[in-house]
Amino acid sequence: MVLDDEQYMNIALAEAEKAYQLGEVPIGAVLVAKDGTVVSVGHNLRETAKDATAHAEIEAIRSANQKLDRWRLSGTTLYVTIEPCPMCAGAIVNSRIDRVVYGGTDLKAGAVHSIFNVLTNSNLNHQTEVRAGVLEDRCCNIMKDFFKMCRAQNKKRKSNNGDSGSELQQ
Repeated sequence: MVLDDEQYMNIALAEAEKAYQLGEVPIGAVLVAKDGTVVSVGHNLRETAKDATAHAEIEAIRSANQKLDRWRLSGTTLYVTIEPCPMCAGAIVNSRIDRVVYGGTDLKAGAVHSIFNVLTNSNLNHQTEVRAGVLEDRCCNIMKDFFKMCRAQNKKRKSNNGDSGSELQQ
């Protein structure tokens, strides 16, 4: 099972790379059936779609719902590069996904272990098996690289705006 988890997390990482190339926060997801078939994939599209709900997990769930023509996704495992947020965790529970495997924790918005405990909460009508830390370094590094790039671009933009402002004054 461990080798399979890494194999599918690599697919999720490829989706995260697609998001990165689009200038989206690089999170990727893949939904896999019990027989090992990839049902759907997704990556963040919030900026591209101008949609606050266009997270990688939601994109993968929506795609699977359409492909399988059902809202219940029992019998599946969702692989996601970063710990799901509250919205995505709620969608996972409501979709009846059996298992979630994620790479890096999200200390600011994580709803599996970090801030909230949605997926295994016994007060809800469905609990999901969870495995954390699969390819954690790679999953975290793509996020760190992305935000480092964003900070550099913002610094450059501010610097350029400052220069053009001084040119106008002269």
